[in-house]
Amino acid sequence: MRLFAALDPPPDTAHALRRAVDRGRGHTPGLRWADPGEWHLTLVFLGEVDEALLPALGDALGREARGHRPFRITAEGWGAFPGDLRRASVLWAGLGGDTASLHALADGLRAAAAEVGVPVENRPYVPHITVARSRPARDLTGTADALGPLPGHGWPVREAHLVESRPEREDRYRTVRTWRLGWEADPTRPPERSTS
Repeated sequence: MRLFAALDPPPDTAHALRRAVDRGRGHTPGLRWADPGEWHLTLVFLGEVDEALLPALGDALGREARGHRPFRITAEGWGAFPGDLRRASVLWAGLGGDTASLHALADGLRAAAAEVGVPVENRPYVPHITVARSRPARDLTGTADALGPLPGHGWPVREAHLVESRPEREDRYRTVRTWRLGWEADPTRPPERSTS
């Protein structure tokens, strides 16, 4: 299974992103725009994971997630990989707000995965939501300008997901597990759940 841990932007944040993307969609021909239904904020990419490791991995990631308080993040601004809009292959919406808690959650999940034998990349974490891709890399400065400002649109982070990536399927992403962040009771939400 090809897996990653992620956060999902809530509908109002996705709507704000969609309005911005609609403004810039026609600016650069040949860009592949991500389906808004697939927008997510990756916390840690796990790659191919043997299904035999899934129970231990799920337990480890769940324990880690429950050890973090809910926090608030904000979608704001545009950026690109490999780092410069003038020669970019990925265009993304950036994240602000309580990025210290976001980084702590991502680092903790990475460490939890490594402890159960899942190799994880050790590179700087850049929180983002991918909105478009380009192959080959090209100047996306004009596209970012056409998208316009992305005013800070915040949301409370209360849960994290383990997601299976299935690029060959129409439903490309499938949530395998969901964990509530701990330390703060929310009677309106059910506790940890598992979905198939």
